[in-house]
Amino acid sequence: MPAIKPTCVRDLKLRINLADVVSRVVTLKKAGAGRLKGLCPFHNEKTPSFNVDADKGFYKCFGCGKAGDLITFVRETEQLGFTEAVEALGQRFNIVIEYEEGSGGPSREERSLRQEIFEIHELAAEHFHQAFKGASPAGDFMRTYWVEKRRFTLELADEFKIGVAAAVDEGLGALLLKRKFSEEAIRQCGLFFVRDGAMLSLGSLKPRFRGRLMVPIRDHQGRVVAFTARQTDLTPEDDPAREAKYVNSPETPIFTKGNLLFNLDRARTHVGEGRPFVMVEGQLDALRCWSVGLKSAIAPQGTSITEPQLVLLRRYHTQVECFLDGDSAGQKAALRFLPMALKAGLEVKFLMLAKGDDPDSLFRERGLAAYEEVRRGGLSAMAFACHTALPDPAAASAEFKSRAAQSVLELVASAEGEVSRSEFLAEAAGHLRLAPAALQRDFQTFIARQSRQAAGRPAGNPAATPPQPPTNTGQSSEHHLLLLCLHFESLGRPLSSALPHEWIDTSHPAGILLNRFLGEFEHDTWPGRDHLDSLLETPEQKTLVASLLFDTPAIDDPVKVANEGLRQLRARALEPRLRQIELALANHGADSNSDPISLLKERSEIQRQLRQPLQLPVAV
Repeated sequence: MPAIKPTCVRDLKLRINLADVVSRVVTLKKAGAGRLKGLCPFHNEKTPSFNVDADKGFYKCFGCGKAGDLITFVRETEQLGFTEAVEALGQRFNIVIEYEEGSGGPSREERSLRQEIFEIHELAAEHFHQAFKGASPAGDFMRTYWVEKRRFTLELADEFKIGVAAAVDEGLGALLLKRKFSEEAIRQCGLFFVRDGAMLSLGSLKPRFRGRLMVPIRDHQGRVVAFTARQTDLTPEDDPAREAKYVNSPETPIFTKGNLLFNLDRARTHVGEGRPFVMVEGQLDALRCWSVGLKSAIAPQGTSITEPQLVLLRRYHTQVECFLDGDSAGQKAALRFLPMALKAGLEVKFLMLAKGDDPDSLFRERGLAAYEEVRRGGLSAMAFACHTALPDPAAASAEFKSRAAQSVLELVASAEGEVSRSEFLAEAAGHLRLAPAALQRDFQTFIARQSRQAAGRPAGNPAATPPQPPTNTGQSSEHHLLLLCLHFESLGRPLSSALPHEWIDTSHPAGILLNRFLGEFEHDTWPGRDHLDSLLETPEQKTLVASLLFDTPAIDDPVKVANEGLRQLRARALEPRLRQIELALANHGADSNSDPISLLKERSEIQRQLRQPLQLPVAV
């Protein structure tokens, strides 16, 4: 793939505001002069520790240590390579990307598979939507179905790009072949059935979706990654999934249904204190909520709620109302959702619907007023759990109460934090009509039993242990001198003259970069701290530099700090040799190969160097 010009990368960083990139993934709030803060997208946290400095163009999480610039952020959150990330940013912000080899850039065949599949889905969404709006039998039927049977507006269809897949292919395959997408991208996009080993041609592309209402599925950044297809009277009899009311796209390189929530890209901008996410069962339920003004509705992708979905949700807001169907399946889904929500640190409320009701039918008949009415009768997490486990505590026997208490204790154990657990236990005791102290003792017994069982199991894979927050202890002298080179660039040239390269430990990123940067200062080729991309070769090096640049260090006398760093490096380099000489002199009788005169001279020289004060000839 052709290399992108360094000048283009620098231009990209200057023209794009980092906050605009990060806010597609993280809800940011002001946190002091020039700073923004939010929940880290790289690890699960309850208190925001992810900081963005848009003026400097860097982010840093003080919880997990992740740091970088806008290109690093796109690479990390979208799993893209460097070139792919730059191209994605260029496309997103309408910036032309320039390449070293020619002006045309990479061909279709050279583009990343993921990027091609993203483009295919955008084209497919537009293709289906135009078919929905067009004057054709399929378009006419689906608009009537949408307005008269589903009772949605055409404006909503335009807003969400609702489409139709005709019963007979209307040219999507031909369009993709004409645009010269790679064979691999067309095979893996999930829009067609393609027989293994068959040569790719228009005749070999069998549409997966036929005669169905098409609802585009977008990821949390608003990119179309899949479709949900609703069965209609147009669905042909020979459709392999004819009896399925809804058919989802298969999983592809850009779509994992357990990692995505429908409408999160829009809903996340409408939540806040007192405005929770509203979890509904299906996409059409979420669309109904949106149509009546409830803009924070989200839905899973036809599966049970998963932990990755809740971690994603937690990035934006902690409050969720569970608004599932009133049948037994909806209640079971709510019970599966509850322990995962508590573990993720979400504040959950359950809105109870009558049996046979669902949000779609409720809002269709009564509008947004129905939401406020149902909300007033909502149950907290513990109230819902206790009511489900013991509907009538007044009439329950001691045995029934004990069993109900055990199921509630399992839920409480999934919550994080002693304060939360204590509050949950107190509330549960009231709902179950049990003595709080007794329930607390039972909980301690339950936790102790869990601990014993865990201790008896074989140890897991150490690699699975979550990363611990980094500390500042044990930072090397190279680390401190590297910090000085970045923030006090006038020290770079004097340091390159005073610090021998052999004193630098290059077994870690800070040493590698210090050695490399001092070489640039020494040869007068230092590009400046804002143009270091060409000097950073690994993700670890890029993260380290971004982390060091994020905060301006509170150093009153940088020359003094530099001198101390030099002294430490000198001592580390020379003192081991001094100890070897002392040992050789002490054992001289047993070591006939050593020359005591030479050893004494060398010892004297090292001792002289160690006594000599170090002073850089600069003033900052």
